[in-house]
Amino acid sequence: MPGAVQAEEPDVGAGPGEEAALDIDIIVMIAYIIIILVLFILEPIRLDLIAVLIPVGLVFLNPWTGIGSEEALSGFSNSATITVLAMFILSEGIQKSGLVQIIGDKISRITGGDEVKQIGVISSLSGTLAGFINNTPVVAIFIPMVTDLARSTNISPSKLLIPLSYASTMGGMLTLIGTATNLLASDISDRLIDRPFNMFEFTHLGVLVLITGVIYFVTIGRKLLPDHIKPEEGLVEEYEMEEFMAEVIVEKNSPLVGKSVGETLRESELDMDLMMITRGGEQFIEPLQAKSIRQGDRLVIRSSRDTLMQLMNREGLRFRADYQVSEDQLEEPPRGQKLVEVVIPNGSYFADQSLADVNFSERYDTCVMAVRRGSELSHSSLDDIVLHPGDVLLLLVNDPTLKRLRRRRDVIVAREMEKEDYRREKIPLAVAILAGVVAFGVTGIVPIVISALAGVLIMVVTGCVEPTEIYEAVNWEIIFLMAGLIPLGTAMELTGTADYIAGQFLLLAGGLPPLGILALFYLFTSLVTNVISNRGSVVMMVPVAVDAALRMGAAPFPFVLAVTFGASTAYLTPVGNQVHLMVYGPGGYDFMDYFKVGLPLQLLLAAVVSLGIFFFWGI
Repeated sequence: MPGAVQAEEPDVGAGPGEEAALDIDIIVMIAYIIIILVLFILEPIRLDLIAVLIPVGLVFLNPWTGIGSEEALSGFSNSATITVLAMFILSEGIQKSGLVQIIGDKISRITGGDEVKQIGVISSLSGTLAGFINNTPVVAIFIPMVTDLARSTNISPSKLLIPLSYASTMGGMLTLIGTATNLLASDISDRLIDRPFNMFEFTHLGVLVLITGVIYFVTIGRKLLPDHIKPEEGLVEEYEMEEFMAEVIVEKNSPLVGKSVGETLRESELDMDLMMITRGGEQFIEPLQAKSIRQGDRLVIRSSRDTLMQLMNREGLRFRADYQVSEDQLEEPPRGQKLVEVVIPNGSYFADQSLADVNFSERYDTCVMAVRRGSELSHSSLDDIVLHPGDVLLLLVNDPTLKRLRRRRDVIVAREMEKEDYRREKIPLAVAILAGVVAFGVTGIVPIVISALAGVLIMVVTGCVEPTEIYEAVNWEIIFLMAGLIPLGTAMELTGTADYIAGQFLLLAGGLPPLGILALFYLFTSLVTNVISNRGSVVMMVPVAVDAALRMGAAPFPFVLAVTFGASTAYLTPVGNQVHLMVYGPGGYDFMDYFKVGLPLQLLLAAVVSLGIFFFWGI
């Protein structure tokens, strides 16, 4: 039976029926929030830089915000921020052990070629794992496994990757440490109503959400998922490279004879790239910059047909009409030469820069053949394309380059399962350390932040994580986002802005019962999260939800939960969570795919979460 939270609540905001007065402080704060929202939506600069600007602006507006330098910097010393930082490193220890990969390898044996089984098992496993380690490495490891599995069983990867991504975010609602958003919401709840979350505070509701999601994807959702990428296609066909690759032979009178590849490319103003040289039965790919071109060389060139005709007319090249570019002709396994896809994840060094800016081809001795953004393919002017999170690059690489790319956190190598370099002997120890962190967090012997930091120390001392891997393991964009957003929530409370917005929200709700208001908070928070970050929506919406509950005379804690779940289960756009963007390119999705699949799920979860909160906690 539902039972309302009986804990004594602090006197926050206006009481039921009272109207918060609109004053200059609230007007300034609302204007500032609108500016922040616009910056989050347009992203003229990186999100972490926007986050750093937030406390700076609050201090400059101190006469109206009441935020001084100490409050502005409080986010960096906040226990939620430090706990999230520690959890990234603990997740790294699990990832480096190879446990997730071992679990992933078992999926093909369990599911065979059954699409329903594949969706069910992949979503269940990714969701369960994401309850205890960060969902970003879970999805990063599962992407190549899922794409390989899809092709080996003749199923489109587009059918499997959205369920993988969405389920990982649902799984984050199984425990307090499942997402950074949970920890942030817990901290705000503690500050506002003296009610932080415990480790398994909402696990029963999280299980219900995950089960609902899995059932949705193996029934209704499966029929709504697209199949943009045909499983029988190779990478050459999938990226439509046939029209953009050709082989030419260097004639005796060609002005290119004796020139290096680098010199040739620098002198040419044409949009082309030299991918491979075949000479005397040998094939050469990057690094080609210093290699001289000789008479009789066969050059594989990436360009449009118009560019190729100009090139042949000017440079003494003969087109091989009988040459048909195929994956087998480009790849040469004995020499470690192969085609691979790499995904640009959130927070990547390459994001918001062009391939020319980062000197990608020369830096990694690779040839970039095409760029895919969702369902759109680009074959021309590749060096000028500014990369976005979710973009996929088709590369022709050799073994040393592939190993370097696997080690970089700025890219995810898709369709290429890494089989080596895991510390499998550390699996029992890494799991025991994580279990110890959870156990101490549950018992309350020490605060979760201390438990997590102790776990990090043991991970490093025991070799589960190398000291040099610590800083690379942390997603610093999320850390700076949390640290920058926390003072914004404080300012909303100090100025009465949260209370004022809560009053307006209740007026617009038109006298709905508390359960209807609760459902509205879930839906509205999920809509906000689909536009800005989930951490930003929690910071803005939890204070409003608390004040709205107090105005109605309801218990505020259930409303905090509604906002927390709404922020972590946003499924209408690929920007609702960073893992949704990670599968955007590999699945060949477009924006509307997320909306078509996500809208019924969003409405279904609105009912499940609202009724679940009412049943378990009351209102």
